[in-house]
Amino acid sequence: MIISTFDRVPGRETREILGIVRGNTVRVRHIGRDIVAGLRNLVGGEVTEYTKLMAECREQAVDRMIAEAERLGADAVLEVRFSTAEVMTHAAEILAYGTAVKLR
Repeated sequence: MIISTFDRVPGRETREILGIVRGNTVRVRHIGRDIVAGLRNLVGGEVTEYTKLMAECREQAVDRMIAEAERLGADAVLEVRFSTAEVMTHAAEILAYGTAVKLR
């Protein structure tokens, strides 16, 4: 499966557009991470606990998007984008989406 933020695959022709595919996850912050992040806020710097959490969320969203594309029989997902939204206090949704296509 080819995953790209580009609108085409160099050297390949898009044979068929299968439609939009998406994958999402909603995660809540963990109280332990909040305490460590609060302490880190006092001294500054990267909040690695949240960086790791968001990276895991993005990977899960991409995996779910790929699974949807595979169900459609896609060879690639093009123009992949991410969106993040707060859905409630201390909870965020990560959405990965793109266009599933068949290639020649």
